[in-house]
Amino acid sequence: MSRRAIPTIIATSAALASGPALAEAIAAGGEKQPVNFTAISIFLLFVLATLGITYWAAKRSKSASDFYTAGGGITGFQNGLAVAGDYMSAATLLGITSLVYARGFDGFMYAIAFFMGWPVLLFLMADKLRNLGRFTFADIVSYRLDPTPMRIMAAVGGLTVVFFYLIVQMVGAGELIQLLFGLDYNYAVVLVGVLMIIYVAFGGMIATTWVQIIKASLLLAGGTLLAILAWSRFGFSFESMSAAAVAAHKGGKAIMGPGALFKDTIGAISFGLGATFGLLGLPHILMRFFTVPDAREARKSAVYAAGFIGYFFILICVLGLSAISIVGTNPDYFVGGKVGGALIGGGNMVALHLAKATGGDLLLGFLSAVAFATILAVVAGLALAGASGISHDIYANVLRKGQSTEQEEIRVTKIATVAIGIVAIGLGMLFKGQNLAFLVSLAFGIAASSNFPVLLLSMNWKGLTTRGALIGGLAGLASAVTLVILSPAVWTKVLGHPAAIFPYDNPALFSMTTAFIIAMIASKLDSSARARQEAADFEDQFVRAQTGLGAAAASKH
Repeated sequence: MSRRAIPTIIATSAALASGPALAEAIAAGGEKQPVNFTAISIFLLFVLATLGITYWAAKRSKSASDFYTAGGGITGFQNGLAVAGDYMSAATLLGITSLVYARGFDGFMYAIAFFMGWPVLLFLMADKLRNLGRFTFADIVSYRLDPTPMRIMAAVGGLTVVFFYLIVQMVGAGELIQLLFGLDYNYAVVLVGVLMIIYVAFGGMIATTWVQIIKASLLLAGGTLLAILAWSRFGFSFESMSAAAVAAHKGGKAIMGPGALFKDTIGAISFGLGATFGLLGLPHILMRFFTVPDAREARKSAVYAAGFIGYFFILICVLGLSAISIVGTNPDYFVGGKVGGALIGGGNMVALHLAKATGGDLLLGFLSAVAFATILAVVAGLALAGASGISHDIYANVLRKGQSTEQEEIRVTKIATVAIGIVAIGLGMLFKGQNLAFLVSLAFGIAASSNFPVLLLSMNWKGLTTRGALIGGLAGLASAVTLVILSPAVWTKVLGHPAAIFPYDNPALFSMTTAFIIAMIASKLDSSARARQEAADFEDQFVRAQTGLGAAAASKH
């Protein structure tokens, strides 16, 4: 596997999206598999259960607070599990397992990069998000700044991230079903889109939360069982498992240390910054911290989410390392039956080959169904975040100036959800078979360079002004988009130029820094009366951020 091929797999893992990785699997020799009736049966059970939850949730979603944030009544443990379900994707299971299988220690380092955002979120933002926010993160950045331009900018940045992720998710759903279930790509895309619309339009955040909780529980349970079965082959000894991997892998002992992926220091730093701080700008993740009763439960959410996600990444590393000797030496999983040849289904099917090798068709069917169910949970969160940005930020607060009723707002949210679902289905079909890794880099770059700097500065720096936030946020957005277009992911792989103008796939080191510097300089240069008033209003915001006084209370049902 080439050095440039690795970020394609891992970018999708970080972005909760399996599309590019599975598209690459097909390009590497993946074939349409026979219909897996076990997987289909388990998946249908999941769908029926979640539709029942949606029916139950629809009866409980009576107000805007219920619809957007489940009335703020989700406990820290429940929300932590739901957040983990929103973050852990099919590509997390398939992509990072395949990277550990191919590159050993480098795969573990990639997992760490995407985990590091959680302790940062816990100590830097979790409690302030709950105390200052109501329905979307735009509520926070417009708390003391001019609400109309700030909500427009926040909505544009949030919707851009949402749509990029939705494209990759929809393509991933089609490729995943085609590979695992033997069903048609377009049917899969339509199925995911329709279920997404049902979950969000009828059940709102309550249904979305429980879909994510169930999905996370199944993924953690399946991953744990598979890891135990694989590890048992080595007498539950990490030393024996590592020795077997070294003996079986063509890289030998080199797989136990950092390889070519981390030789480029600047690229590694930029990647790490994007992975860490991109998380803190993802609207569907930030929105989850408004679903708990208070700041204490918000902190608990981050702790539990970090625990679940960190544990799952450890499981994945065990799966990838054990698969080197269990799958990598078994002729049954290679094209033409040749050991060392191309894996059936491409390299990203390693986790599922391991399931077949250790647990037979039943475990393979279970993990296949869970892998597809993860996409449903993620797209539901994305769709709700996008729809709430349209209805709450643009319609209710920009167009109607806060004069709309809750029922009008909910109605617009449902219409927006249907529209987002239809567009997502169309885009999924349009981008079939395309390498979409650049969309992942772009989404993370925008989240880290536009959403995160403005959000962080608005909560913590008295000197931030509306002018500074707008100029800095737009500069981060423009630089992230420009650098991704000029990067190898687009300039060479998509546009076909011989060499990239910008040598790194992830722009965060440059675009995020640009956003912070320009926002601070523009704010310092702003001496308007409004800027002075915004600085004075920071004191009230600071008190609420620290104490929660005046924050929306949880609904009682």
